[in-house]
Amino acid sequence: MSAELVRYTVSDKIAEIMLDRPPVNALSMPLIDALLAALQKAKDDPSVSSVIIGSLHKVFCAGLDLDIVRGKPGIETKKFLERLYFALNDTQYRMGKPTIAAVDGAVRAGGMTIAISCDMIIAGDASTFGYPEIDVGLIPAIHFVQLPRLVGKHQAFGPLFLGEPFDAATAFRMGLLSEVVPKGTALDRARDIARKLAAKSPIVMKIGRDAFMRAVDSDFRRSVENTAESFALVATTEDCQEGLNAFVEKRTPNYKGR
Repeated sequence: MSAELVRYTVSDKIAEIMLDRPPVNALSMPLIDALLAALQKAKDDPSVSSVIIGSLHKVFCAGLDLDIVRGKPGIETKKFLERLYFALNDTQYRMGKPTIAAVDGAVRAGGMTIAISCDMIIAGDASTFGYPEIDVGLIPAIHFVQLPRLVGKHQAFGPLFLGEPFDAATAFRMGLLSEVVPKGTALDRARDIARKLAAKSPIVMKIGRDAFMRAVDSDFRRSVENTAESFALVATTEDCQEGLNAFVEKRTPNYKGR
């Protein structure tokens, strides 16, 4: 776990994992590995009974570092997805302890993956959310599985394919968030909830959470594997690379449709 990318602290049976890759916590392989290591550390620590994931910056997480897919072969992209999609899901699935995302700021793309992997999402009312992948020639692959399950097909399609950001009130109405709180208080509220959860019997919480995860998981892993294949395929297309280059060069993409 890299202290430069993730800050890990434990107090009152609560582990706080704070993303720390300024300015926007863009997801790189080292950042994902640091997050996974911190989650594993919290899982293995008997003194930890609940976990919070937050950010030390104004943005919770702006999504992937585009260098991960820009000009890279599909096999390289897939290595990253195996960490962000599969390893994160597997780690959260087997945590045995409740996890809470504390969001006060923008959450985009891969940042949505991290937030939604948690059991609860507490968001400040000035937070914004979005899946902008489509606008740079990518697809929000894992969210084709996650979002419809959370909010339904018709609520999910627009955010995924329009790529437009939406506010906390909309996210709560959709059923994406657990609570919306005043700006700047999401972490405090997450701590309050985490303390209440940490006061429960650890063994009862583990057995109960394991049962809950089995009940809601269904065929999630297999479905995500299918979407990861699609993401890797899209990343190799000319249109994807054109979209990524146009974004970096701050111009309108010239899609060829092949």
